[in-house]
Amino acid sequence: MISNNSTPPQRSWLLLRGLGRESGHWGDFPARLQAARPQDRVLLLDLPGNGVLHRQSSPAQIDAMTEHCRTALRAQGHAGPVHLLCLSMGGMVAVDWACRYPDEIAALVLISSSLRGLSRWHQRMRPVALLRLLSALISPSLQWRESQALALSSAQRPLDATLLQHWCAMQQARPVQRLNLLRQLLAAARFRAPQTGPSQPLLVLAGAGDRLVDPVCSQRIAAAWLGRHAWHPSAGHDLTLDDGAWVIEQIGRWLDSLEGR
Repeated sequence: MISNNSTPPQRSWLLLRGLGRESGHWGDFPARLQAARPQDRVLLLDLPGNGVLHRQSSPAQIDAMTEHCRTALRAQGHAGPVHLLCLSMGGMVAVDWACRYPDEIAALVLISSSLRGLSRWHQRMRPVALLRLLSALISPSLQWRESQALALSSAQRPLDATLLQHWCAMQQARPVQRLNLLRQLLAAARFRAPQTGPSQPLLVLAGAGDRLVDPVCSQRIAAAWLGRHAWHPSAGHDLTLDDGAWVIEQIGRWLDSLEGR
């Protein structure tokens, strides 16, 4: 998704999703971000095993996901540093990328993410949520699996029948293999926060209604690496779904502060 503005883009944003989710799960958020920042460019990638790459094997290491994204971005002809906007497990890729290849990343926005070494295991994934995910993983019902994913992702729209059917349709068209979900879970569990965090500007966002990850995980990331942190008072794990306008507003305020406005 690329801006049609005739002037050179001020920034390029790369959006990455999390566990078992694809670019389509952003819904209308990329278009809303583009409309709010018409001078910028918004790019989307799927992680291996998800979305258009659902036939590929998911790496069981975050660094391998990073390498895939670097290669895919170069294949799109993008040369300059990007701003990463990443949700959940996508935030682990963002951290790894920014720390190992700092010249390729301009800034990071981490949404509802968590890191081993900064938070306890039961905060990184709530035990009740883990049980629901595992039960969904073995269920033969696509409708049940996606209803559980929606209930864990959204505090505002957990029973939205139209959205649920849209998510089911995406999984029917581009099904994520159970083995790939397990490999992604393993990658997320293995990845540890680097001793020295990213040097780039950092914005960390979380929702107080997150049923999947304790929002204190975001607070600890921001505190450890001196990032700006903002809490949404009621939104769930997928902040861009529950209140995309709030996310865009927080990004705007953060960028203004970086520019001294």
